[in-house]
Amino acid sequence: MSPPDDLDHLSYAELKGLVVKQWEQMVELQRMMAVLREEIARLKGGPGRPNLKPSGMERGTDPKPPGNSGERKRRRGSTRSKLAIHEERTVTVAAPPRGSRFKGYTSFVVQDLVIRPHVVNFRCERWQTPDGDMVTAPLPAGIDGHFGPELRRFVLAQYHQGQMTVPRLVTLLRGLGLFISKRQVVRLLIEGQDGFLAEARDVLRAGLSSAAWITVDDTGARHKAANGFCTQIGNAHFAWFGTTGSKSRLNFLALLRAGYDDYVINAAALAYMRERALATHVMARLIAHPARCFAGHNAWNAHLETLGIPALKVNPDPVMVATEAALWGSVKAHGFLPDTVIVSDDAGQFNVGQHGLCWVHSERLVHKLDAFTDDNRTAQATVRQLIWNFYRDLKAYRRAPTKPRKAALRARFDRIFKRKTGFVTLDRLLVRLNANKPELLMVLDRPEIPLHTNGSENDIRCHVTRRKLSAGTRSDIGRDCRDAFLGLAKTCAKLEIAFWDYLGDRLAVPRTQAIPPLPKIILARAQSP
Repeated sequence: MSPPDDLDHLSYAELKGLVVKQWEQMVELQRMMAVLREEIARLKGGPGRPNLKPSGMERGTDPKPPGNSGERKRRRGSTRSKLAIHEERTVTVAAPPRGSRFKGYTSFVVQDLVIRPHVVNFRCERWQTPDGDMVTAPLPAGIDGHFGPELRRFVLAQYHQGQMTVPRLVTLLRGLGLFISKRQVVRLLIEGQDGFLAEARDVLRAGLSSAAWITVDDTGARHKAANGFCTQIGNAHFAWFGTTGSKSRLNFLALLRAGYDDYVINAAALAYMRERALATHVMARLIAHPARCFAGHNAWNAHLETLGIPALKVNPDPVMVATEAALWGSVKAHGFLPDTVIVSDDAGQFNVGQHGLCWVHSERLVHKLDAFTDDNRTAQATVRQLIWNFYRDLKAYRRAPTKPRKAALRARFDRIFKRKTGFVTLDRLLVRLNANKPELLMVLDRPEIPLHTNGSENDIRCHVTRRKLSAGTRSDIGRDCRDAFLGLAKTCAKLEIAFWDYLGDRLAVPRTQAIPPLPKIILARAQSP
């Protein structure tokens, strides 16, 4: 930035503005230096940057429960009533004193866990038919290879739910007396998991076809020694993860197809093109052609080449917008997101269909502003308090929505985000947030949607933990299995199903509880009031 021609003739307000602008640049340079120091420390193996506490708006605006200081706390139920007794033993007194009288028994329940190797040698009958063929008795259900279903369940639960690494899992199994190698453990994790992969895909399809709302988020992921991204999609009934090499809107729309690979030009696709301001003559070419559905990426690209769309020099990019529209048309053609609101943290790739924004992320922008003067800090604190109060009233509106309250909240939003504080950076941020008014106030029209994406933030932590433990995956099947089992474990937790029981039923472990297909449970939960 070049200095002014004559500093002596500048007014006080101009000098103050110049100082504030230089101060902002200095703070930005300090922030950049802190990031570089953190990266250097990480590369040298030193301590990383400390975690900063969040703003706490969600918890701080929860209604406080009425005081119960004078009331007695309700006692917890008996633990014994919740347990199934597997064995009873009688403990006797070795030599009671002479003259003692027997007064019955007192119970003392002890929970224990039995873990030991169990090797079975199946002697399968073999018969030779009159034709000379050999008939061998089949193995019992659940036996697939030289490791039984209980061991497979233990390996899957420890790796995916317990977040163990393969070397530690091998060491644990060998310590228990099993003869097993690292390669065999890896095979137990990734081979023969087609049923689980299919159920994870069907969980996503059931969720997208029945959800009134979903929240989305993404985080970094490593696959085949390359940086990628893991996208989370879910709500109160399901969670799904998908790792890809991109985080673009094209990628997100492709994930929303839930395993389908077709491209469809229909009413939804055409509406998407109009919303994205695609040139009219480009849309005319797509409408005039009789073909409407294309199986796979290659067929779609060949169609675009036939129409000459890639050669057009128009803005926005006709290939990108048309492809996004065809993906959105596929999503709608398969019955996904019928009237679903997508709630995100304002990342651009998630802005499709009916879109709502997370209030916690929006308030965080105000919370993280660097204030330079007492006036700036006062303005920041005032705006934060106004947002907290408004957020508290939005939560109350969700519990009891009314038309007068809805109109009042809309007017109040304008008073908060159209105000001028004199803090230039804060005023610019308020203008930006005011531009997001329809998405921030989506809850007024759809009170059932959440005001934040905390559910996605919590769900995706398991993937972050997995990434820190194991860095990344090396094969496509390993990546797919990791994403599928993490999603299935999270879905079971939301449906209040023990992941251990779920694995036991799917692996045909004897004497396990039957678990219905998770997609059916999700659809039933979505239909219940």
